[in-house]
Amino acid sequence: MNQVQYIQNATQLPIKGIENTINLLNEDCTIPFISRYRKDQTGNLDEVQIEQIFKLNKQFDEIVKRKESVLKSIEEQGQLSPELKLKIENSFDLQEIEDYYLPYKKKKKTKADAAREKGLEPLAKIIMAQNSDDIEFIASKYLNDKVANEDEALQGARDIIAEWINENSFIRKNLRRLFQRKAIVSTKIVKSKKDDENAQKFIQYFDWAEPLSKTPSHRLLAMLRAEAEGFVKMNVEIEPDEALEFIENNTIKNNKETAHQLKLAIKDSYKRLLEPAISNETLQEFKTKADVKAIDVFAQNLSQLLLAPPLGEKRILAIDPGYRSGCKVVCLDEKGDLLYNETIYPHPPQNENAMAMKKIRSMVNAYNIEAISIGNGTASRETEFFIKKIAFDKPVQVFVVSEAGASVYSASKIARDEFPNYDVTVRGSVSIGRRLSDPLAELVKIDAKSIGVGQYQHDVDQTKLKEELDTVVVRCVNSVGVNLNTASKSLLSYVSGIGEKMAENIVNFRSENGPFEDRKQLKKVPRLGEKAYQQAAAFIRIQNGKNPLDNSAVHPEAYSIVEKMAKDLKISLSDLIGNKEKITLISPENYTNQTIGILGIKDILKELEKPGLDPRKSAKVFEFDPNVKKMSDLRTGMILPGIVNNITAFGCFVDIGLKESGLVHISQLKAGFVSDVNEVVKLHQHVQVKVVEVDEVRKRIQLTMAF
Repeated sequence: MNQVQYIQNATQLPIKGIENTINLLNEDCTIPFISRYRKDQTGNLDEVQIEQIFKLNKQFDEIVKRKESVLKSIEEQGQLSPELKLKIENSFDLQEIEDYYLPYKKKKKTKADAAREKGLEPLAKIIMAQNSDDIEFIASKYLNDKVANEDEALQGARDIIAEWINENSFIRKNLRRLFQRKAIVSTKIVKSKKDDENAQKFIQYFDWAEPLSKTPSHRLLAMLRAEAEGFVKMNVEIEPDEALEFIENNTIKNNKETAHQLKLAIKDSYKRLLEPAISNETLQEFKTKADVKAIDVFAQNLSQLLLAPPLGEKRILAIDPGYRSGCKVVCLDEKGDLLYNETIYPHPPQNENAMAMKKIRSMVNAYNIEAISIGNGTASRETEFFIKKIAFDKPVQVFVVSEAGASVYSASKIARDEFPNYDVTVRGSVSIGRRLSDPLAELVKIDAKSIGVGQYQHDVDQTKLKEELDTVVVRCVNSVGVNLNTASKSLLSYVSGIGEKMAENIVNFRSENGPFEDRKQLKKVPRLGEKAYQQAAAFIRIQNGKNPLDNSAVHPEAYSIVEKMAKDLKISLSDLIGNKEKITLISPENYTNQTIGILGIKDILKELEKPGLDPRKSAKVFEFDPNVKKMSDLRTGMILPGIVNNITAFGCFVDIGLKESGLVHISQLKAGFVSDVNEVVKLHQHVQVKVVEVDEVRKRIQLTMAF
């Protein structure tokens, strides 16, 4: 099997598309570039399918490398038979390859090794052959200065047989299937931790058992966390009699005296070797699946968060609310640059309400503020009420934005480099303002894991989580496009073909030479070669540049095609862009070439109709119920406006204007069955919810949308 067949078996995608995609990846083309500008070669595969091919291609290479390593190791031991070699070469299941390798793997000295040193392997072979009776008499022939009696000889032989059974790939494979189907996962409280205050959040798992195959990903990760924190002991097991019966049926051939010895060896092999190993493997397999589910939920949430509606280039006053330490206020210009900062104290204990109002009015007028952005943390609602009491001279929109990750940004090197002369509180307020004007540009500066939209992000495979989240950021940045003359180094680093070092070079070049006037100038940036230019050029935008196409998603390699279209229509390039009437007259088949086919030309025509169109919607003002300020204000049956602020596999959390978000369980999202929360709600969606239950002691609010 070659890599194309391997990928095709896993995806059912067309072979030609897979082959061309692999070739493009081998030419160092990026996934955004391939999916957008090489549709004719891939057969219109989307980014997700190309990412799948990329991952499976990498997986195939890892399997091939592992097989080569295993074959080499067994061959060096002089144990590689033609039959075993063929089995390993034909297998593309890593677990199966490891099973074949198990008998030849270097390991610590075992009971079986000790028995072999005593010369008991021939006795083990006699028992396994199952042709002999009077096995004790046969065992007496193997007594020596290391083996005192027949019982000791038979015990040693059984230790060897137990290891053979453990290393039998057929038995292991079938036991695995048995565990996958029938394993029960159970947890028991560690008695010494029962009264620990921190253990109470895991009270559900103090005495818990359920089929592992039916355990939702979030519950399995919760159990694993409870075990990792030392509050419970976790176990994965099947009914041992069923496992023992299966091994006996596939090992014991008759009822001779050897059958009793084999039964003892099988029982020992299962309890001491097979059950612990297969149990752990099964748990890890289900943990991997739970990780995939949790990472997928996180990735979807992150994508929605990054593509949240931007307010656009507006003058913004941003507030990081607080009580005793005051509210940190900053004024930002249209580009997000800091103009002024101040601290006001409208809340207890200072209660400088009139002074704070005067200062806010003064800043709004002095800096021509168009919108106010308030962080949704401590004192957020009180600050929102305070701001809405102010009589401004002109309409000013007021937004409450998520401040998740703002503190991480404010203490980061990126923030220190941007604002070396300001403290963390000012930097945090700037982030709150900027994430209103352009969430994507601001949030890419923060480690995605710290944004806090997901479940158990610290418990899943961190390497896989980072890879997936980085992929999401790249996908979002390139789907929107980046303003070359205003983008930060962080934002530029995610552009197709750029990377961190190249982004730094672009920013330095821009500082030294002024704004870019056309895309071709990118080639003058140190170390930015032809390949990087090809991959990046169409994802960057230059507003009011020399060539109007530089502010569109049309790739420079297609400029001559667009110019020919304009010439054929006898109009200028500027008159063609955005001219739907003229664009509909163009026949795509007249403009294809070796690189750009019908699909590519159709994309160009679509882009020409609305060049540089931001796929994101515009930000909308939202207002919470003014009568709900604390949890005690809630009543069962109340219908409230809310914003979805987190999505998990088991439901979504909704901000209703309190410190505590309410949970809408998956069963309460709408009437009827829901398999995927994301099918019903999206992050930052404005929703109406009904209060079902309020638990002030545990700080829990149950909501429903199915009313």
